[in-house]
Amino acid sequence: MKNVNKSAAVGMSVLPLKYSTALKQAVAPKSELNRWLFGFVVALVLLVWFGGGSSSEGDSERLSLDLVDIPQIVLDQDAELARARNRNCSYWDCFNVYRCGKRSVGGGGGGGGGLGGGVPGPAGGSGEEQQERMSIYVYPLKEFVDGGSHKQAFQLTKEFYTILKTIVDSPYYTANPNEACLFVPTLDTLNQNRIDVNLVGKALASLPYWENGENHLLFNFIAGTAPDYNTVLDVNTDRAMILGSGFDSWTYRPGFDLALPMYSAILDHHRPRRDQEFRKFLLVSSQLNIFQRQYRIMQELTYDYGNDILLLQRCPTSTVKVEAEASLVGVGSSSSSSDESPEEMLKAVKDVRCNFPQGNEYEYPSVLENGQFCLVARGVRLSQPTLMDALASGCIPVIMADNLVLPFGEVLDWDLVSIRIHENNLHSVISTLKAVSKERVQELRAQGAYYYDRQTYNHWNVQKTQQSTQNPLFLPLIAPKSQGFTAVILTYDRIESLFILIQKLATVPSLQKILVIWNNQKKSPPHPSLFPKIGKPLKVIQTAANKLSNRFYPYEEIETEAILTIDDDIVMLTADELDFGYEVWREFPDRIVGFPSRTHVWDNATNRWRYESEWTNQISMVLTGAAFHHKYWCYAYTYSMPGNIKQWVDDHMNCEDIAMNFLVANVTNKPPIKVAPRKKFKCPECTNNEQLSADLNHMVERSACINRFAEIYGTMPLKTVEFRADPVLFKDNFPEKLKRFNDIGSL
Repeated sequence: MKNVNKSAAVGMSVLPLKYSTALKQAVAPKSELNRWLFGFVVALVLLVWFGGGSSSEGDSERLSLDLVDIPQIVLDQDAELARARNRNCSYWDCFNVYRCGKRSVGGGGGGGGGLGGGVPGPAGGSGEEQQERMSIYVYPLKEFVDGGSHKQAFQLTKEFYTILKTIVDSPYYTANPNEACLFVPTLDTLNQNRIDVNLVGKALASLPYWENGENHLLFNFIAGTAPDYNTVLDVNTDRAMILGSGFDSWTYRPGFDLALPMYSAILDHHRPRRDQEFRKFLLVSSQLNIFQRQYRIMQELTYDYGNDILLLQRCPTSTVKVEAEASLVGVGSSSSSSDESPEEMLKAVKDVRCNFPQGNEYEYPSVLENGQFCLVARGVRLSQPTLMDALASGCIPVIMADNLVLPFGEVLDWDLVSIRIHENNLHSVISTLKAVSKERVQELRAQGAYYYDRQTYNHWNVQKTQQSTQNPLFLPLIAPKSQGFTAVILTYDRIESLFILIQKLATVPSLQKILVIWNNQKKSPPHPSLFPKIGKPLKVIQTAANKLSNRFYPYEEIETEAILTIDDDIVMLTADELDFGYEVWREFPDRIVGFPSRTHVWDNATNRWRYESEWTNQISMVLTGAAFHHKYWCYAYTYSMPGNIKQWVDDHMNCEDIAMNFLVANVTNKPPIKVAPRKKFKCPECTNNEQLSADLNHMVERSACINRFAEIYGTMPLKTVEFRADPVLFKDNFPEKLKRFNDIGSL
């Protein structure tokens, strides 16, 4: 990704960390808050790398990063040492979620480049209303030294100073530690070679809000030292999260740590050409630090496939020594007697490498522009800067590093941009690459360029031409105050069936609250005293206009992650059915989980899609007249629906359920889940003229909806499946007292 800000520092981009040339779907988080928090940390990293946004605090409240007279803290020999890194940490047991989602007064906007824009507040809200936001506290700068030897615990580098300054200047910074969700110590741990691991462990334990490292972020790019070269920072970090490069699958804690790319400083001063169509070599191997055994295999392959492979090595008289882990430049320090800065020195020299066996000279990284594929092999450290060099040059990475956790691997699909081979299969790499079609090569290269150029997390895995909604990264969602679901009932004037439904819902154990969305502007809802007396909270919300989309508005009163959207005439569902539906949703929180199902079929006679409501075993939609979904989708429907779908639904008073199914399927690439066998959902007390679905033109219009939405999306995202979730033993001849869900109903 582009180095768009010289003073900013991270991510899948050219990082302005000036140390010399160093620098698929994963398991989905079980909680949407966890997924949101992880996305927030990704955005924080991208913000640091790219800069942007403005501080939410006044200048007088921001932390001073003045390097003059930094306080010195003396660490005694018997000072407390932080506990060892907890290898089993996860979001569930090492993160204090109740620190997050604090409310603050301020405008709802802010941030640029998709990193801080947030989600608009309710219509008509003022810029001074309270907003839920994630806040970061940065500790004041301090110098930690050993009490006996006066040795420094770390040396503050320009790169880490830039990280701190970017966070302090960002919209997420708070000067109040009591309202902070995340904490960033001002201990520079970017390069383990430049720290004293014991003193840093003592310094961490001395922090006033350390609390065993909960909610603390530590940055690290160079981990481990000879001879073991561990893949994670050798510091006692307890429960702190590590944002680092070079994790392996043993040291990485999914959904908790964050894998970053190894930075390549050379890209600060070199702008490769990615548009070069003719590429002379099938495979370019440019690294100077691969293991001898692998190098010998590459030599043998070069003899066999001389026209396909360019194998580079150090020239007999090296023009510049390239190390994968050069030291970082200290703030205010001089690493050379020369008047030139390290950046100027890097510009002045050229990295020339010679090919095997001829010895011809090639300038690096320009030579990568001549390769279709570029080998990215592990050295003593798993992560290599060659990965970024290859992406920048339009060369498809061939990653050969077993167990390496790839950068941003939990949100970025590396199968779209790279080929991965096992280290033991290097001998067959040429045959593997020759089997890749030309079309596949074009796709890999195009998506690689897209990865490299995108600054926003929500664009990475989507082609630029794809017409689809994007996941908004930031949602005003806090940890649920209670478990269970909120029932949202859309009603107009069917009072009798509404009251029956409220009474039935109140008997569901997992229900937490009922919201009645009164969609009738011509008359007021019944007086509160007329509503059924129930033991659960109930609130009536009067809408400003009669719109079907009011069903999906992200009302502030919804405090649970799960929402049950239900029509006022769906009175036949039992408490067991609804409770079981909620349990199924908990297993599949990214899906629509519900009761009435429909499907879509292709009509060969008309060459168009047709909405099908017959009782088939195939389903591709679950109607939101009785369905569970995550609150997240309310934000997506309200603020991120592509095209004019939302407006069209409101104008035609139809197809809001189809629109929601399109939205969810397009983002998740998954079908909905039908629960329980019931297929009849008509209200027995309602006459046909009261029901919208009784309209003779209803089916025709819903077929038109499917075709219209598919045209807007540019594809058909709905997925057809033959699947239904039923309770265990519900049809078996088994004692009812041993069954959890007895009253499931029938067709």
